[in-house]
Amino acid sequence: MHVLVIGAGGREHALCWGVARSPLASRLSCAPGNGGIGQLAECVDIAVGDFDGIIAYCRAEAVDFVIVGPEDPLVAGLVDRLDEEKILAFGPTAQAAILEGSKVFTKNLCKRHNIPTAAFERFSDIAEAREYIQDQGAPIVVKVDGLAAGKGAIVCETTEEALAAAEEILGGKFGAAGNEIVVEQFMVGEEASFFALCDGRNALPLATAQDHKAVGDGDVGPNTGGMGAYSPAPVMTDEMCQKTMERIILPTMRAMEQEGRPFKGVLYAGLMITERGPQLIEYNVRFGDPECQVLLARWQSDPLAALLAAAKGQLAGYEVDWSERAAITVVMAAKGYPGDYAKGTEIKGVAAAEAIAGVSVLHAGTRLEDGRLLSNGGRVLGVTAQGRDIRTARTRAYQGVEAIDWPEGFCRNDIGWRAVQREEEHEAQSEE
Repeated sequence: MHVLVIGAGGREHALCWGVARSPLASRLSCAPGNGGIGQLAECVDIAVGDFDGIIAYCRAEAVDFVIVGPEDPLVAGLVDRLDEEKILAFGPTAQAAILEGSKVFTKNLCKRHNIPTAAFERFSDIAEAREYIQDQGAPIVVKVDGLAAGKGAIVCETTEEALAAAEEILGGKFGAAGNEIVVEQFMVGEEASFFALCDGRNALPLATAQDHKAVGDGDVGPNTGGMGAYSPAPVMTDEMCQKTMERIILPTMRAMEQEGRPFKGVLYAGLMITERGPQLIEYNVRFGDPECQVLLARWQSDPLAALLAAAKGQLAGYEVDWSERAAITVVMAAKGYPGDYAKGTEIKGVAAAEAIAGVSVLHAGTRLEDGRLLSNGGRVLGVTAQGRDIRTARTRAYQGVEAIDWPEGFCRNDIGWRAVQREEEHEAQSEE
């Protein structure tokens, strides 16, 4: 089977990592890929938004299955085009991808179908938004309606911050994606990421994960696309996973089917675990990045077979086997990210990092030039490690970080701190 993965980031490197070990894959390509993906797959110089180029490549090279990684081509309808051409694809149609493409749509869907989420209002007029924010007070959350590369949700500690965020978004900072905003209640709790494979009718929960969106240690500073992740997430107990399926995922699946938008692909629920149980923060319609890296590190059965089952509507009774070992990813980003940063700086030492037991380095924003590995994005590498518990995996991941010679890069030093804290508390209680 010839498999084509669409995308160029750490998520797509992880997907290629999983597909490459499948006995079902006789050939693996990635469009456009990056400096690390080229070690696993044939990188094809086709942009993720070049639908005609993707279709032409699929026809010319007899591609059997397309896995669409990023959200932009999903929301823009790449799967619809592939469906029209009778090319099997993993991912939702544009009508279903609206769950990520419009926060207003998703919040209204939750309201109509009693799916637990924060109270909200939507605005396109700044004067109305300003009046509402002043009435509600802070803390409060202001969100871009459309796609914003993971940077469209602003948690505002003061009313002044919220007013500034609303004016900035409606003033055009995010282009057409910010023509409308969602202003919602601030939820108190712990965030977690929940993933389910979906085939239009059935949903199969995957392993749990937790990411760190803030740029700075202690989860402070502006939000990013993700500075690290770990799996499993201790906050997601079996009971919490069951509640999430019953209250959020399955009602969403039923609602989308009822509204003529059956969802196929992976449904990624960003959750807030509150005193009242799981509440939906927002939906994404693709694997998270960097959560995909830790999920694929723990995925023991054939990932490609599972994605095929979802695409073919064959998930009923399907099961995935997971390693009991923990996994953690530490993201190395270019200095200045998520603001301005330089590209083209040289990275050395990746082979030394991967020589450490249990460590793999997944590329997110790299390119090869004359045999040199260069940075080519904001988030550049994901140092991924496995171990018997989060602490062991974290120690190995940071050993990998130390082995990499990249003066122009930085990372957070506390990825997985909540899970480590829980492990230490559990040990202390066991010793008493």
